[in-house]
Amino acid sequence: MFEATTIDFAPILPVWVIALLSSTAVVAALFGALMRLNGWLWRSLTALLIALVLMNPSLVDEQRDPLPDIAVVLTDRTESMEIGGRSEAANAALAELRSLAERDDTLELVEAEMSQSPDGSLVMDAFNSALAGVPRDRLAGVVAITDGQIHDAPGDANAIDLDAPFHHLMAGDPDAGDRRLIVVESPRYGLVGDPAIFTVRVEDDAMSGTATVTFRIDGGDPVTARVAIGEDTRVEAPIDHRGANVVEIEVEPGPEELSLVNNRAAVSVTGVRDRLRVLLVTGEPHNGARAWRDLLKSDPSVDLVHFTILRPPDRQDATPIDELALIAFPTRELFAESLDEFDLVIFDRYRRRGIMPPLYFDYIARYVENGGALLVTAGPPFAAPVSIYRTPLAAVIPARPTGYVATGPFRPELTDTGARHPVTAGLAPPEGEPPWGRWFRRIDATPLGGETLLQAPDGGPLLVLSHAGEGRAAILLSDQSWLWGRGFEGGGPDAEMFRRVAHWLMQEPELDEEHLSAVVRDGQLEVQRRTLAQAAPPLEITWPDGSGETVDMQAGDTPGLFTAEREGRSTGLVRLRSGELTTVAALGPLNPREYSNLVPTREPLSGLVETSDGGFAAIGEAGSIDLPQWRRTRADAVQAGRSWLGLTRNERFIVHAAERTPLAPALIALLIILTTLGLAWRREGR
Repeated sequence: MFEATTIDFAPILPVWVIALLSSTAVVAALFGALMRLNGWLWRSLTALLIALVLMNPSLVDEQRDPLPDIAVVLTDRTESMEIGGRSEAANAALAELRSLAERDDTLELVEAEMSQSPDGSLVMDAFNSALAGVPRDRLAGVVAITDGQIHDAPGDANAIDLDAPFHHLMAGDPDAGDRRLIVVESPRYGLVGDPAIFTVRVEDDAMSGTATVTFRIDGGDPVTARVAIGEDTRVEAPIDHRGANVVEIEVEPGPEELSLVNNRAAVSVTGVRDRLRVLLVTGEPHNGARAWRDLLKSDPSVDLVHFTILRPPDRQDATPIDELALIAFPTRELFAESLDEFDLVIFDRYRRRGIMPPLYFDYIARYVENGGALLVTAGPPFAAPVSIYRTPLAAVIPARPTGYVATGPFRPELTDTGARHPVTAGLAPPEGEPPWGRWFRRIDATPLGGETLLQAPDGGPLLVLSHAGEGRAAILLSDQSWLWGRGFEGGGPDAEMFRRVAHWLMQEPELDEEHLSAVVRDGQLEVQRRTLAQAAPPLEITWPDGSGETVDMQAGDTPGLFTAEREGRSTGLVRLRSGELTTVAALGPLNPREYSNLVPTREPLSGLVETSDGGFAAIGEAGSIDLPQWRRTRADAVQAGRSWLGLTRNERFIVHAAERTPLAPALIALLIILTTLGLAWRREGR
């Protein structure tokens, strides 16, 4: 508390009126002086006295309580500040400011911490939040303690309304070298089967030349290559499946490193199929042929080529040859020249008729073993001597016919494996719901491996799936599935089941019987392991910071599905392994901006520093901390020097009491005015 005396004016008339009257009097006085009129001086003095009285001056004695100035301190607590000893330097600078505020009763600190988001370090969020509760007339200055890796600095510093100095204390060694990997360009989507092309660049502050870069796709085997440092390099990565294909890229450590975190990058390319080309060959017209055609044509992503053998060459009738078909069956074009262009080949109740030579069946078997997909829907011909099993195609068909055709009503049911396999899991009608509709014929066969997912009540196989080399094959041992599509006795899940079968044949990872997947939701890592075994292997987790742990996976409500959950650590890619399966998941963004460049810099905040007449100081890091001195300065003074920074004194206060004493009492002022008028008249009367 202190006293202060000031002169205050409380004009009786508006100031502009008093100014107008005073100006008129001054002009008249000057005119009188020029004309050498008697009494002009006394009349001028009278006018000034009248103006003074109209201004109503008072002497004010006040009891004032000073208000402290406020300094806003923004401290960078993002992950780049954990490099080296930057956080220790920031803590030392903050402690120095706190000590200054403790010693100076006229200074208070408002502290805020910079936040980190997928868009990087955000200084303006902390800046606006801290200033929201600070009166601008008491702001002594803003101090940002950061390594300068700021990603929301204003492009136009003049647009920031800041009537106080903005100081930047830069933590870290600005001369440090670092190697970093930058993803210059990457596609978001790619066609399955085609390579995705993206561009990367290796930057190194300490050397030039080349560096070894390692590539992995979905955590698989690494592939290495040499790339030129400082130059853009085009990289191709195959897109093997639909959904996310994560391409990991890592460059070897350089001679100088601030962190190895920015030596790694990842690109997620969503695989999409352009058009699924399906070849459907129906051996003879039957009730299920149209059902298969309608099922495939209902999917807009399927490009269907369908041929139906209307009459075999050995059947004799009077139909002219030119009326048997619109075009000849193009066996050579389909099975010798263009077979690899199809994603799936379906033989529906096909029998050997001499139309296709055995060599073409061998082509189809090789097509499957090299990664193709085959579905056989068997009818009575499959059990006869004309069966396609009696061709080279037998090498990939997963069941051998016994020659017996079972007839009579039965209800298909899931096997124990079918209840766990992703192709048929969850398709069984819930308890209390009507069972699936009946079928009336099945082809007896012996499974030759793979998994039997559907069976008849007597245990006879109905749907068998099998791996064949690099490809896959499936057989449906009944030609009665069309009854489900017609809704007979309530029908069954024919559309969903055969959609899954088709996508399993085309090797969609989500339908693999052994599959490991992971997602991150709200910082929580959720892992799923699907297996046909009764228990899942332990889950090995490698976190982005290099630490690891092993956890047991818990069985879920769905048979064959095991899960594990863990709270995420750090930011980056998590590597997961369960048995022979591996995958990766991203904690946060794949390539955080926070790690894109870890070298300390003053550039992002230089505009704010210059436009606010603030200062910059490199404070170093642990082991070599160099803090500036702090001074309290006037608002119109220089706010920064070579080794010091200033915080403005605003000299704001609160008035607790005031005593007003008029300087021109009315009676005394009237006597003085009358006296000067009398002297003027006396002078003029001479």
